[in-house]
Amino acid sequence: MKTQLPYFSNKQRKGLVAFVILIVLLQTVILVVKSKSFASETADYKVDEKTQLQIDSLKQLAMKKFDLQPFNPNFITDYKGFKLGMTTEEIDKLLKFRSTGKYVNSAAEFQQVTGVSKELLDKISPYFKFPEWTQHKKSSTYVENNEPVVFKNIDLNKASVEDLVAIKGIGDYYANAVINEREKLGGFVSIHQIDFIKGLRPEAVKILKQNTKVKTAVAIKKVNVNTATKEQLAQIPYINSHIARQIVLFRSKSDQPLKIEDLEKIRTFPLDKLRIIKVYLTF
Repeated sequence: MKTQLPYFSNKQRKGLVAFVILIVLLQTVILVVKSKSFASETADYKVDEKTQLQIDSLKQLAMKKFDLQPFNPNFITDYKGFKLGMTTEEIDKLLKFRSTGKYVNSAAEFQQVTGVSKELLDKISPYFKFPEWTQHKKSSTYVENNEPVVFKNIDLNKASVEDLVAIKGIGDYYANAVINEREKLGGFVSIHQIDFIKGLRPEAVKILKQNTKVKTAVAIKKVNVNTATKEQLAQIPYINSHIARQIVLFRSKSDQPLKIEDLEKIRTFPLDKLRIIKVYLTF
């Protein structure tokens, strides 16, 4: 299951950023005030130009203490975004994009999603660190063990066993496992569904994700969680009769219609598959 980032409201984020700025300013002011005598502290204090320059200098020094190391920009928090120089709106755009389960895999895509300036991008992008395999997506070939590896672009909902076997590293067993799963599901709605195919080793999953996509949409008959019977819920992929019974029981004890987040409260619910299960549901 992919860890979901904590999501704060826009108001909370702005408050957090303002709080951090306030702390930095208070610390710098304290350092300046301590250098003054107790007599001057009791007098009316007016920040002159020289003092303001000292405050600005100390503020810049505090900001420079942020030691920038290589990082994956997909996991920028409110605080780190602030330290990088991003605005609240830019951080919001990134978090909203990430909340859909998507990832940015290049500096250009990061700028497209967040809208950061070219100047800021040039400053922080050298520290971006993406998973190695994502850096080969835009090229049909790359070199591995001194041999060119060609990536295919196969539609997982139309692929035959032969199409999948033609992928280097995918044999008959894996190919048939994928086709059987597709038939059982009535078609894939997400490439991530191959993560849950029994018998597929992690290496095979990685190879399949590099060489296939879910291009053809499949017809989905969505089930309303708040009106469906136990039998209807049990027809949803990844929900068995036991979980369906738990949903109905949980629903009967709730005063309000269930929401997607309520399913997370069911003890036996497969949370690692929630992102895919919700495609089949309505509320």
